Amino acid sequence: MQKHRALLVIDLQPDFCPGGPLAVPGGDTIVPLINQIAAKFETVVLTQDWHPADHISFAPNHGRPPFETISLPYGEQILWPTHCVMATEGAALHPNLAIPHASLILRKGSHRNVDSYSAFLEADRTTKTGLDGYLHARGITDLYLCGLATDFCVAWSAEDARSFGFTTSIIEDASRAIDLNGSLDAAWTRLAAAGVTRLTSKDL
Repeated sequence: MQKHRALLVIDLQPDFCPGGPLAVPGGDTIVPLINQIAAKFETVVLTQDWHPADHISFAPNHGRPPFETISLPYGEQILWPTHCVMATEGAALHPNLAIPHASLILRKGSHRNVDSYSAFLEADRTTKTGLDGYLHARGITDLYLCGLATDFCVAWSAEDARSFGFTTSIIEDASRAIDLNGSLDAAWTRLAAAGVTRLTSKDL
């Protein structure tokens, strides 16, 4: 195993899988593949969306329907169905996820007044999670990302990984997208501009 590489598995949680309130189509189908991929990496980090029930991104907390956009002090915010509430079954890691050697589980989105798509920076774009420091301290230079959803939390994490100096790739067949109003194409355009590489699990 190459010690300078790490796998970042984004938000594989029941609430993002079929049957959950914010289900990504086919979100659960990638779990077996990610288990296989993870065995090739010495350093694996898992993220969990982890919100208080009164989180600012939840549509019911504004009396508004899901997927509307509102303006908040840090910018535009999509209002989501209530999901991944702290300590609920839907916020747990997917029960079929089997990566016992994962070295870190990073919970994000726990601050009530700011959303958090990226594993590195919250949506205010200034509050750091500390993941960059953790990875740099372990000598990681190359990051491979997979999980849910390609066009939101995976994409934002990949863009931020590049800004923190990591060589960054997204494993396409081990990720799934929401694709809300063309969000997937828009994400790939941004990712290409940021220098993020697209590959498949066969390329590893």
